[in-house]
Amino acid sequence: MDTILGPLYYAVSWIIVQFHSFYSLIFDENSGAAWGLSIVSLVVLIRICLIPLFVKQIKSTRNMQALQPKMKAIQERYKSDKQRQSEEMMKLYKETGTNPLSSCLPILAQSPFFISLYQVLSHIANNQTVGVINQSLLESAQKAHIFGAPLAAKFLDTPEKIQSLGASVTDVRVVTVIMIVLMSASQFYTQRQLMTKNVDLTVKTPFMQQQKMLMYVFPIMFAVFGIGFPGFPVGVLLYWLTTNVWTMGQQMFVIRRNPTPGSKAFEERQQRLRAKGKLKEDPAEVEAKKVADEARQNRQQPKRQTKAKRQTQPTSGKTADAGGAQRRTRAGSGSSASDASDANASKKQSLEKQAPQGSKSKGGSSASGSRNAKSGQRKGQQRPKHPSKK
Repeated sequence: MDTILGPLYYAVSWIIVQFHSFYSLIFDENSGAAWGLSIVSLVVLIRICLIPLFVKQIKSTRNMQALQPKMKAIQERYKSDKQRQSEEMMKLYKETGTNPLSSCLPILAQSPFFISLYQVLSHIANNQTVGVINQSLLESAQKAHIFGAPLAAKFLDTPEKIQSLGASVTDVRVVTVIMIVLMSASQFYTQRQLMTKNVDLTVKTPFMQQQKMLMYVFPIMFAVFGIGFPGFPVGVLLYWLTTNVWTMGQQMFVIRRNPTPGSKAFEERQQRLRAKGKLKEDPAEVEAKKVADEARQNRQQPKRQTKAKRQTQPTSGKTADAGGAQRRTRAGSGSSASDASDANASKKQSLEKQAPQGSKSKGGSSASGSRNAKSGQRKGQQRPKHPSKK
């Protein structure tokens, strides 16, 4: 490891020494402020150099979010053929110019500097010169304390080693725990900010579930590594806390100025621009929105009725209609029955008048007359025959 990263040891130690020389003009050269600000300045310098990679990471993350529906369709289509699935995925990446590894570039680019700083601080804790840090600078760095904790001390260091650095076990563990909590909290807030404000919530994709899982995994992982194996020195915790705060602020700036379309941050930005009059909207869309608002204002809401009124009103109406229909039916049937009885009575009277007096002696004629009367009564509209006609 020392052979491979030897040049980086020199680079990191040289940058820290240069910043230490500058801050020694303001603070004591053996103070934690001079050495601590040197580490913070190292982080700022590295992150400024990584801004192009961060911009590329933002673009890659957006492209991955936009491609999630297509990627899911490819996975469903070639579920049984993994080779064809991989080929289609690579083809999709090539057509859209998306690199899945771009989202990890800033972390990968920082890793060598992180490891180099860790090794430099470990050499300081073991009283070993490293890079451009000679014996005098080594003694000065060992005397530097941040809130009572040496820069090279770890949470699980033995009391003897901590006492050799001129500190107490309680101070070291309290400072390391506070810095680890702040480091994990800043990591969690940064990831949560990305998930809640800069993601298109209208599209549910596996990528969102993956990011949600990382939101909880990364803080726990850093907390375990910071306290347990390998254990981060106070100077490395300061480095990582500073880079997390930088990432959080940089992400807040990007989300506010250039959010992902369809996200909550995008809607907030549109509202701010609309309030300032800087948002140019389509005239047809503005007119349609105006018409919809006017229609909504002019619409009259029906009066609210109680549950009892809603139940009784249709029932009473139906009852009244049914009663009226029954009365009309009865009246119609009664009138038709009376008309039929009047007609039958009049027919009987006319037949009796038209029959001669001598017909009583003839039984056949009287029988025929009665039959004719009955037949006329049955047929209704049929005209009876005269008794004299045969």
